[in-house]
Amino acid sequence: MTTPFPFTAVVGQDDLRLALLLNAVSPAVGGVLVRGEKGTAKSTAVRALSALLPEVAVVPGCRFSCDPAAPDPSCPDGPHEPGPGTTRASRMVELPVGASEDRLVGALDIERALAEGVKAFEPGLLADAHRGILYVDEVNLLHDHLVDLLLDAAAMGASYVEREGVSVRHASKFLLVGTMNPEEGELRPQLLDRFGLTVEVAASREPDQRVEVVRRRLAYDDDPAGFAARWAAEEAAVRQRIVAARELLPSVRLGDGALRQIAATCAAFEVDGMRADIVMARTATALAAWAGRTDVLAEDVRQAALLALPHRRRRNPFDAPGLDEDKLDETLEEFSGSGDSGDDDEPDPDGPGGGGQPPSEGPEQGDGGSGARPEEGEGGEPQTGGAGSGEQSAVRAAEPFRTKVLSVPGLGDGVAGRRSRARTEHGRTTGARRPQGALTKLHLAATVQAAAPHQRARGRSGRGLVVRRDDLRQATREGREGNLVLFVVDASGSMAARQRMSAVKGAVLSLLLDAYQRRDKVGLVTFRGTAGEVALPPTSSVDAAAARLETLPTGGRTPLAAGLLRAHEVLRVERLRDPARRALVVVVTDGRATGGPEPVALAGRAARLFAAEGVASVVVDCESGPVRLGLAGQLAGELGGAAVTLDELRADSIAGLVKDVQRRAA
Repeated sequence: MTTPFPFTAVVGQDDLRLALLLNAVSPAVGGVLVRGEKGTAKSTAVRALSALLPEVAVVPGCRFSCDPAAPDPSCPDGPHEPGPGTTRASRMVELPVGASEDRLVGALDIERALAEGVKAFEPGLLADAHRGILYVDEVNLLHDHLVDLLLDAAAMGASYVEREGVSVRHASKFLLVGTMNPEEGELRPQLLDRFGLTVEVAASREPDQRVEVVRRRLAYDDDPAGFAARWAAEEAAVRQRIVAARELLPSVRLGDGALRQIAATCAAFEVDGMRADIVMARTATALAAWAGRTDVLAEDVRQAALLALPHRRRRNPFDAPGLDEDKLDETLEEFSGSGDSGDDDEPDPDGPGGGGQPPSEGPEQGDGGSGARPEEGEGGEPQTGGAGSGEQSAVRAAEPFRTKVLSVPGLGDGVAGRRSRARTEHGRTTGARRPQGALTKLHLAATVQAAAPHQRARGRSGRGLVVRRDDLRQATREGREGNLVLFVVDASGSMAARQRMSAVKGAVLSLLLDAYQRRDKVGLVTFRGTAGEVALPPTSSVDAAAARLETLPTGGRTPLAAGLLRAHEVLRVERLRDPARRALVVVVTDGRATGGPEPVALAGRAARLFAAEGVASVVVDCESGPVRLGLAGQLAGELGGAAVTLDELRADSIAGLVKDVQRRAA
């Protein structure tokens, strides 16, 4: 068995370790979402936590970890006789991003259920995680149907498996811990709200701390058992402190003053619903117990807000998470007059507000910045050195708007999403077929129809239907898939007029918002000067595309052909990586092409490559002014797609755009 990296040996990451420990003290806090760049010990810290959790008592032989003191009356392995039970270590169950539905909720033997009426059930990961930790690495990449199942289990504390009238239920209460890299895409708001706390982590910028990280990691890799032994005393101390905090937790008093501060803070940051208030209250209580106190102080409320509210406050999809700490302090100060919130107390040197966090070498240091146009105080810094007429400073995007739905024609087989029609595991039933591998969605009528002609030959004598494996039919279903939306944006001098480029960026930002809501991957190719450039390779992070768009400079000639060829190469590589995901190319240009011999003809030949491969495309025509050349429409014809103006892109002004896209791309 692999020796886990000790929890207390993790360098820095104080907020991460504190959030995990608070959930160990009070599982009712509701779990942790850890957001951060790769290589910041997210998974290491989570996996190390399970070694610190107290053992749990279980009914011997129960596959669903029933508590012998209060067994689940509906347990599929029950009913259980009263008894002392046995103890085992707390489990940490990992849910792979690519797991099947059966692996998560369990599998029911449909053939035995139909023929024999027997509920032969094989438990899934939700059963294994009961009374333990369910850990999802890269939780933002989890398929929608698995997210729905997690939401149901987290809300009801139970998992249900239902197949054609046959139902199995078992308890499933777990501590949900997820890690994610925001650059790979955001999380659905419904699942985001299910995490009690959220933590942002980043690699330290302090050389001494980075040296210590490397030193400890190398020592662990050389001798995992020996390294863990050197940290055994620290691990035992934290484990004992968790037990003591759990015992103290029922005695912690959450006074009216602290409750008013909690309610006022949630109202000030306009969080939806009441879950934030409840989570903050539980977190503040756990913080007091972790510090060894029986009263909740103001610093507990403040720390609870920093952990429980950033992912719940109202914000646009592309806004960075976080809280305005000045506003937080003002709110706490305003509602500190009731006396028992401890607003004037000094932080306990052993408490979480000032040293009560796990031992660490110092807080993580982050950096960041934002560019600004000197003349307007916003946007990007002026750029120089571009080809042709040189670069102009980046301008801010105009206000986004709701766009008309653009979809890929035909029926795909891509990952679940909300854009184009596809054959999926979920959706409306459209037919039946023989199962390939394990049966997941039974088509009952087709199964009965296949079995009916053979009943006499099979010697049927009773009322039950004699079903064989060859009779089973899998339901085929149609739903929606996510696509790769590849933006090809003209950043040349002809697009450089400030108001015009602002409108163009606003349109692309609107389409990015639409891609975010429909769970697409996005990519960004720009062209100006003499070449096309991949500004952002295909990614699930729509935020990253919006950030690149915001700082996009303009200027120079218009190498339209180079931009299209670069986009074609991006699609070729992406088809090798993700062949099931279909692409939608959105070309944002006025259609002009300059530079080199016969630039317009060369652009036409490049466009016909997309048409020959059946790639769905849309040209957003940015041409403005009283005299229009119609070049964008000609380009759309070469691509085999549709052309729409910036004004027509709005949802309320172009009825029938989708039909036009499909007709031209068919």
